[in-house]
Amino acid sequence: MGKKVTAAAQQKAAESLAEAMSSIDGVNAVVDTRTSGTQDRHIVSATSTPDSWRALAENLAAEQGVDYCSMITGIHWPDAADKTWEVVYHLLRTCVKDPASIQGVIQPNITDANNVGSTYYWNHQDVPLEIQISIALPDTREPAVDSVQDIWVGADWNEKETWDLVGIDFNGHEGMRRVLNPHETPVGYHPLQKQHKLRYHGFEEMYDDVQGFLRKPADAGKLK
Repeated sequence: MGKKVTAAAQQKAAESLAEAMSSIDGVNAVVDTRTSGTQDRHIVSATSTPDSWRALAENLAAEQGVDYCSMITGIHWPDAADKTWEVVYHLLRTCVKDPASIQGVIQPNITDANNVGSTYYWNHQDVPLEIQISIALPDTREPAVDSVQDIWVGADWNEKETWDLVGIDFNGHEGMRRVLNPHETPVGYHPLQKQHKLRYHGFEEMYDDVQGFLRKPADAGKLK
């Protein structure tokens, strides 16, 4: 019967990945330990310059087995001294490789934890990990970083959503468009930028007083 990967094996894998990531110019990675209250979880937390981000992403996918982009966080920091914009990529190394299928149902891959950390498994990066990468952007009216849509399919929607809501663009992204705001939303309007004053009335309607952006009548009375 399969067992969970031990915390010690996960920590060792995280330290190895952090060291490899830090060898790339413009990247600094450390192991961050978080807890659920009953179990420690070791993740790799890193910072990258915008110029190093694309090379880092390619290395993670090709050399480190990182295979999934679960989420992207975009933040506007108009009052911060060191950055005005920030993009945080949340990535996973799932270690799910060629899972079996029985009558169309994908079966979970079970790794024997007793073997995790051996030379065989270590060389093949068979320890699942979470990776969080922060990219700080300077003060600019056109914040942007290189897209990784072509590397991880999960980045496709997440980059669209980050641009739509926060206004951070992704160079090279194909098919960028509004995905949460209406398609007729005014150019340059991104509701999570801090200059917009969003207010809720009765938890039913959201609008921006500063922009004066009015929703279509058909939206009236619908829960947002």
